[in-house]
Amino acid sequence: MTPRFKLRWSFWRFTDERYASYPRNRHKRVNIHRQVSREGAAPEADGLPAPRRQWATLAILLGISLAVLDGSIANVALPTIARDLQISASASIWVVNAFQLTMVASVLPLAALGEIIGYRTVYIAGLSLFTAASLGCALSTSIDVLALSRGIQGLGAAGMMGMNGALMRYCHPYARLGRAMGLNALIVAVSSALGPGLAAAILSIASWPWLFGVNVPVGIATIIVASLALPRIPRADRRFDWKSALLNAIMFASVIWGIETWGRGGVAVGLCSIAIGTLAGVALIARDWPKSAPLIPFDLLRIQIFRMGIISTALSYATMMLIIVSLPFYLQAAAGRTVVQTGVLITAWPVGAGLAAIFAGRLADRWSPELISAIGLAILAIGSASLAWMSAGASDANIFLRIGLCGVGFGFFASPNNRLLMLAAPKLRSGAAGGMMATGRLTGVTAGTAALAVIFRIANSETTNLPLVAAAMVAVAAALMNLSRFKGKW
Repeated sequence: MTPRFKLRWSFWRFTDERYASYPRNRHKRVNIHRQVSREGAAPEADGLPAPRRQWATLAILLGISLAVLDGSIANVALPTIARDLQISASASIWVVNAFQLTMVASVLPLAALGEIIGYRTVYIAGLSLFTAASLGCALSTSIDVLALSRGIQGLGAAGMMGMNGALMRYCHPYARLGRAMGLNALIVAVSSALGPGLAAAILSIASWPWLFGVNVPVGIATIIVASLALPRIPRADRRFDWKSALLNAIMFASVIWGIETWGRGGVAVGLCSIAIGTLAGVALIARDWPKSAPLIPFDLLRIQIFRMGIISTALSYATMMLIIVSLPFYLQAAAGRTVVQTGVLITAWPVGAGLAAIFAGRLADRWSPELISAIGLAILAIGSASLAWMSAGASDANIFLRIGLCGVGFGFFASPNNRLLMLAAPKLRSGAAGGMMATGRLTGVTAGTAALAVIFRIANSETTNLPLVAAAMVAVAAALMNLSRFKGKW
């Protein structure tokens, strides 16, 4: 061994944490170095070196927080937007629907595209598109321009959300993946719960265009960090299937639109839209089922632990929406709390979820993720039930603790479940796994919101505890499903 090689090898060992466990054979070590140099990515399961890993994680988490926040932040501003643009309340709904429908219809196609052209490329392109569209939203003077900009925003958000899990898997060492997914779950949970409160805070000091304008400087900074820190990952050797992507878009957009329309009382239109989406789904299944790497990852859904994890994700987010969206009605109308007091009380959810997600992520690296996620859903069910049977005269501390208990349960579920989903998929299918995680999340949010609208209409009251009872039942079903994945080994 020459002194030059010794110096190079010493430099690699000292500076690069990717090589925590080296092959003892010198030739294998050299091959690893060549692989890193050629692909620009870390070897299997080793992640990025320490400084770069932190910056890459920051870029990923900032992007996902922007995408999740923008999914809910506009809801609070709809009356203000309708009044300012002089449009009807029904027309203002397109500010939300354009974003939601575009995002849910394009997550899986962009996840597949990421495997072909690179996760880093799709993520940065999505982030750039989202940032540019945010500026378009802020400068909009008509509902048509605003809805178009929101649709483009949704496309950019889908690019970020579909790549999120795959990039986290490649950035972090295998032994720390649970912690990384815990941090990811924390950001998603906090962003989901804080969206309405943050929107109210911005609207209290500024006009509605600033809801979108604040994304621009954050987005530009994130693009710079992502361009410098995100890894270049090996690509799949196949072509993008545009026909399957079109069928996927028709299927998800039609079904989601139909469910929302049906929930608002348009039963006939909603059912027709769902039927169109169902037919597109049947055609997509017939086209993609035999493929080894289909657009909708049937190859991954055949894996039981992955399939049950996706269903559990949808059920958990449906539970969250049933609680988070119904509680403000109950707290203000039945418990006599003001808007500000309600916002403060609901922050118990992201606080509890954040604390639990980080702790649960660390536990998932050492103990059974299946059992931890089942325990988390059981805690969520208990918290939901305690809210359902809470008296109208309960104190603020009592309410805060009950909501916080729900958040703790959600946090204990999300981190281990995300870790299970990412590790259940082959590493080259990480994009598809991340896309399905995002799809499960969006499906749960939509289903929970639509179910809440149906419950309110049936009960003819917005202060009923039926949404909380339904949330407890859904959480129990998800907990039992997760418990069945536990094989009795810690």
